[in-house]
Amino acid sequence: MEMKRNILLNPGPATTTDSVKLAQIVPDICPREEEFSSLMKGLREDLVKIVHGDLDTYTSVLFCGSGTINIDVCLNSLLPEGKKILIVNNGAYSSRAAQVCESYHLPFINLCFPYDQLPDLAKIEETLKANPDIFLLYTTHNETGTGILNPIREIGALAHKYQSIFVVDTTSTYAMLPIHIEEDNIDFCMSSAQKGLMAMAGLSFIVGKTKWIEKSKDFPTRSYYCNLFQQYDYFEKTGEMHFTPPVQTIYAAIQAVKEYWEEGEEGKWERHLRTFHAIHKGLEELGFQNIIRREWQAGLVVCVQYPKDQNWDFQKIHDYCYQKGFTIYPGKIDGMDTFRLCALGAIDEKDIFQFFKILREALERYKIPIPVSY
Repeated sequence: MEMKRNILLNPGPATTTDSVKLAQIVPDICPREEEFSSLMKGLREDLVKIVHGDLDTYTSVLFCGSGTINIDVCLNSLLPEGKKILIVNNGAYSSRAAQVCESYHLPFINLCFPYDQLPDLAKIEETLKANPDIFLLYTTHNETGTGILNPIREIGALAHKYQSIFVVDTTSTYAMLPIHIEEDNIDFCMSSAQKGLMAMAGLSFIVGKTKWIEKSKDFPTRSYYCNLFQQYDYFEKTGEMHFTPPVQTIYAAIQAVKEYWEEGEEGKWERHLRTFHAIHKGLEELGFQNIIRREWQAGLVVCVQYPKDQNWDFQKIHDYCYQKGFTIYPGKIDGMDTFRLCALGAIDEKDIFQFFKILREALERYKIPIPVSY
C-alpha cells in the first residue's frame, strides 16, 4: 500500500513509518480475549525497559487518551490526605499541571521560573525545606513550548532528600533522549505513543514505582476513570484495561516498540540529534533566531521568534509549507510570537534539508528578505 509521506515538524503526533500505520490493519478482536491481554503485558514490560527500569521495582500502566491524561492521573492519584504538591514550573506544560491541581482543588505550590531559564535549584530546596508537607514534586523534562531541558536528576535528588516522590512529564523525551529512570531519581514518568515511540495518538502510559501505586490505594479517590491504582489493579488481576482499550492503536504501539529496539536507543537518539542540528543549521542560514540558549535545549524542539518584517505572516508560511508536505507549528509562550520546529518522529536530516528549500521558497514568494531581520 502506497501512502503519501508528510513531514511533521510539530511537537507530536509525529511522522510514522508505513509499517506502524499498517500494523493497525488486523482482524477484529475482542479486547477481553487472552490473546490481546498477553500483547498488552509484553507492551507494558517493554515500556519499563525503554527507560531501563527494573521490572521488580517499576511497572507501567496504560490509559486511553492524550498525554494530558497522564498529568491528571498522577496528580489526582498520588497525593495523600493532608499533603501537597510542588510544581517546578518554567513553561506551558508544567503550567498545565498547575491547572490540573486547581481543577481537583489539590493543595499545591506553583514555583514559577522564567520560561527561558533553568529552574533555580536553591529555590527548589528552600521551598521543600520550608514546606515539610510536600509529598509530590512535579516538573517537565523537556518543556515542549520552548525546547528547554530541565535538570531532572538534580531536581529528583532534592525531592528524595526531603522525602518527596518525584513525578516527571517525559512526554517529549521518552524513547528519544535516553532516560535511566532510577539514576535520574524518577519515581514516575509518562509519555504517549504518538511522541517518541512514533506510533499513533490515543494511547498514553505512566511508568512508575509499583510500591507507590499500591500505597496510593489508601489515598483519596478523586477520579473514577483517571485513577492510577484502579487501572493498575485491573491490569494485575485480569491483564486488561478496566475500560475499552484503543485496540488498533495498541497494535501500532507494539510495532513501534519493535522498531525502537531494532534502531536501538543510541542510534535513535543520534538520528534525532542529527535532525536537530540540521534544523539549527537551516535556521541560521536564513537568519532566524531561537529563544532558548543552545546549551539548554533538549535536542528535540527549537522555538523560533517571528522576524520583524511587515510581510511576515505565519499562517501564509505554514500553508505554503503544508501544501508541500511539511507541517510547522505555532509557539506556546504568552506574549511572544514564535513557532516551533521539532526533531521528533520518523524523520532524518535529509528531510530537514528539503524542508528548508521549501521554507526559502515561501519567504521569497511573500517577499521576506533573506536573511530575515530582527
